Amino acid sequence: MTETCTTRTAVLDTAHTGDIRGALGSIARDDTAPRATWLARLKTLLAIVGPGLIVMVGDNDAGAFGTYTQAGQNYGTTLLWTLLLLIPVLYVNQKMVVRLGAVTGVGHARLIFARFGRFWGAFSVIDLLLLNALTIVTEFIGITLALSYLGVSRFWGVLASAAIVMLAVSTGDFRRFERFGIVLVAGSLLLVPVILMVHPPIGQIAADFFVPKMPEDARLSDVMLLIVAIVGTTVAPWQLFFQQSYIVDKRITPRFIRYERIDLCVGIALVVIGAVAMIAFCAQAFAGRPEFGNYTDALGTAVGLEKYAGKLPAVLFALTLLDACIIGAAAVSLATAYAIGDVFAVKHSLHRKPADAKSFYGVYCGLIVLAAVLVLTPGTPLGLLTNVVQTLAGVLLPSATVFLLLLCNDRHILGPWVNSTRLNLFTGAVVAALVLPSVILTAAVLFPDLGEGWIIGILVGGSVLALAVTAAVKLYELSSRRHAALRITPSRPKLDRDSWRMPPLDRLPPARLSPLSRIWMIVLRAYLAIAAGLVLLRIVQLATVGA
Repeated sequence: MTETCTTRTAVLDTAHTGDIRGALGSIARDDTAPRATWLARLKTLLAIVGPGLIVMVGDNDAGAFGTYTQAGQNYGTTLLWTLLLLIPVLYVNQKMVVRLGAVTGVGHARLIFARFGRFWGAFSVIDLLLLNALTIVTEFIGITLALSYLGVSRFWGVLASAAIVMLAVSTGDFRRFERFGIVLVAGSLLLVPVILMVHPPIGQIAADFFVPKMPEDARLSDVMLLIVAIVGTTVAPWQLFFQQSYIVDKRITPRFIRYERIDLCVGIALVVIGAVAMIAFCAQAFAGRPEFGNYTDALGTAVGLEKYAGKLPAVLFALTLLDACIIGAAAVSLATAYAIGDVFAVKHSLHRKPADAKSFYGVYCGLIVLAAVLVLTPGTPLGLLTNVVQTLAGVLLPSATVFLLLLCNDRHILGPWVNSTRLNLFTGAVVAALVLPSVILTAAVLFPDLGEGWIIGILVGGSVLALAVTAAVKLYELSSRRHAALRITPSRPKLDRDSWRMPPLDRLPPARLSPLSRIWMIVLRAYLAIAAGLVLLRIVQLATVGA
């Protein structure tokens, strides 16, 4: 006999329940019919499509454009293999977020507050707000670069972009915003004709994509830092918060998780296609030119493309950059507004009109206005802000991935959807692969003269320490389980995965962390305290030098 969730659930906003009204289709709340034909499954997929596409293409924002074009212009296609390694990282992290959103019905910040206490909850929301606000500024910096190449007034272009981003969200119609997002996703494909016009060698692209190698005659420290930057563009804290809350707002339930995973896979494919295109056409356009190895910014890339490949590829590149920055600004702002609404239990849904969710729309529009004002204000240290965003993202990445893994192992939250042992092992390796580069990136930004020895030392030492601590604690846990196995424990009822939802948060028992989890939480606290202090010191130094 199976047990289903017949009690009320943890959903905080009544707008988060009801029919699914996606950009490309609808599903009635009471539609429980099996999808027995290919046509029925296709219609369901079209209705679900959206969250994965928007969060992934939104990840190819201003920062990603800068990182990928720099890789191509400075090192050719030799770093394409890093993208292949990042595919499972993208999928594993966002797949766990999909489950959390569909099963719990509440946002990421709310779960952190409920399961880890006010300290970590406040930390996650306050730092998310700060980091996201600065990230949106970098999106508008990217907008100014695109507008500059296209010959559009910076002042009026930024104001128009800000108005578009705010109006797209403020209609009070979820479907309208998602259609806006899907149009921007389609706009990201403008990079495809650019690579076709520049026509880099396909054989070389394939070889460098599947066979890892390092650029010749290049400083290892510079290459390693760029690889770390490429990794850092794939998993940002805002992505976790955005996709989980957006899935909740779209009213996706556990029975549609398999469709959302397909949506996510398509989004990942688009991200990789865009990244490969930027690295490849920059490598081809600048090979053997004076600009090769001397990257400046995305504006320099556009100017170089016009010089060596023609006007049309350069215009398409600038338009795609503008498109990416707009979708990035919208997604990052929404991630923050959702988190604030979720934590303070105020109305927070794109299904509501602005008059019915003033705080939600106020946070969203306030972030956009702040970013636009900062970018347009003469004397604003835009370079310093970009530096701060990079550093803070490096500091927050470990905590975001650790919290994600802990939440996905909480049986009271996910019930039959908790991580399997195999998935935990793989995810643990992914988390370690993200944490160590994050530490390197943070240290390198704070200490620009960081040498190759330090980078290799951090990688090797961190890996050995992590394996040693994990092995020791796992042995302790296995010993504890042997003793616990001697006691008779009641059998658990079989749960129906498609209908199980998390009960209200106030009805959940307290979270119980394993010894391994407690140790890593202590390590995480120490790392954040030290890194935050160093970040503050570095900001003061940069501001003093700039003055």
